[in-house]
Amino acid sequence: MKLSLYEQETIILYNQAESTAEVYTHDPKLLEKLSRLAEKYPGQITKKNEHSFIVPKRCVSVREPYSEERRVAARERAKAGGYTPPKRNTGPKSE
Repeated sequence: MKLSLYEQETIILYNQAESTAEVYTHDPKLLEKLSRLAEKYPGQITKKNEHSFIVPKRCVSVREPYSEERRVAARERAKAGGYTPPKRNTGPKSE
């Protein structure tokens, strides 16, 4: 059964006593990223089941949102450094 975007939730659970967190998600991009990280770091990130991973708590962070000024400054630094973003895959072309 396909879940709606609203139903594709992510839940992060951790407590103060343990050094790990459990990430439960139906977000396909996050599942792919967690799967890649679990393969790359098998001693640190573990796949618990189809939708859950155990990760170190230090991997979970909440950051301050970027201000518009900070965005503009980062954009200018990237342009000055010659950075070009990767091309987006827009899916199969319809003919």
